[in-house]
Amino acid sequence: MQIRPLDQLKPFAVMLASALLLVACGESQQSAPAPAAPSVGVVVAETASVPLINELPGRTAPYMVAELRPQVTGIVQKRLFTEGSEVKAGQTLYQIDPVTYRAAHDSAKAGLARAEANLYSARLKAGRYADLVKIEAVSKQANDDSVAALMQAEADLAAARAAVDKARIDLDFTQVNAPISGRIGRSSVTPGALVTANQTTALATVQQLDPIYVDLTQSSADMLRMKRQLESGQLKRVGGQTVPVRLVLEDGSLYAVEGKLAFSEVSVDAGTGSVTLRAVFPNPKGELLPGMYVRARLAQGQTDDAIMVPHAAVSRDPRGNAVVMVVGAEDKVESHTVKTGQSIGDKWVVTEGLAAGDRIIVEGLQKVRAGVQVQAQMLDATAPAAASSAAPTAK
Repeated sequence: MQIRPLDQLKPFAVMLASALLLVACGESQQSAPAPAAPSVGVVVAETASVPLINELPGRTAPYMVAELRPQVTGIVQKRLFTEGSEVKAGQTLYQIDPVTYRAAHDSAKAGLARAEANLYSARLKAGRYADLVKIEAVSKQANDDSVAALMQAEADLAAARAAVDKARIDLDFTQVNAPISGRIGRSSVTPGALVTANQTTALATVQQLDPIYVDLTQSSADMLRMKRQLESGQLKRVGGQTVPVRLVLEDGSLYAVEGKLAFSEVSVDAGTGSVTLRAVFPNPKGELLPGMYVRARLAQGQTDDAIMVPHAAVSRDPRGNAVVMVVGAEDKVESHTVKTGQSIGDKWVVTEGLAAGDRIIVEGLQKVRAGVQVQAQMLDATAPAAASSAAPTAK
């Protein structure tokens, strides 16, 4: 037997060691256990009867507005109110110098007395002539003249009474009174200022703020869609003849008092393509002021087959579409693109993309993707979602 040199045996040793290493690796891979399916928390989708709440932008407007303007010309003697205070209907706010108007009133009363005296004389004369003409003691012409004089005296008396009324009205107008109850604003004149009858500049403005109007705008397209849904039966009317309205203030807080829808405009604004709705709200504390920007929530219908989904279950894809992960057949994850409506509490109202009975993933979304097999654990649908779940996204 021929013995080979040592350097000739080295390649065979390397090949043998490599083969043994590959066999060992294969055995270790076959013996490693498969990873367990991730566990996720799910809730079952159920249909519910949900009111259709529309949130519309709007601005507050006074219930009544009265601009004070003088009806007579004169010098303002007094201002009898505090700017920004509450005034009552009939309360005197300005006093215009009444001297000339009082004199005119006295003169008109004197003219009335003169007209009454002339009428008395003309009536006596006409009565005497009526008797004398029967015995032909006076001519018929003289009798006719006495009758005409009597009629003239009666007309003069009526004119004198009208002059007295006019003078009294002018005298009363020297006191500028509040036509409505409400809050009065800044005064444009001070005592000593000359004002003229029916001037264009208002002396002050009184606004009634309790109750107060809120003018809302809704697009004509939304209104048409809502009407079609009501006609098709997708929505049901709520509230009967009275539609309740809740108000969200500029700071995001909810106004404590509920209002109601007063009326809707009968035409669409050609410039904005929207319809104006007017709601009325009690305002006993004066919290609402004219011109405030608010948002109003009003129920305009009701759907009986809406599906409520927790905020934590809804995410967004790169295109901005709302997506919900669902555990489907064989416990595999499916991605459903959905359409969300309004938000009620901590849930979205899903109008398309889900069906009753779907198992919606609420917890563990960060651990799964579409097609992955999972272990579904049922959660209480009424319990709030865990903080570790995906954050809710805007509609």
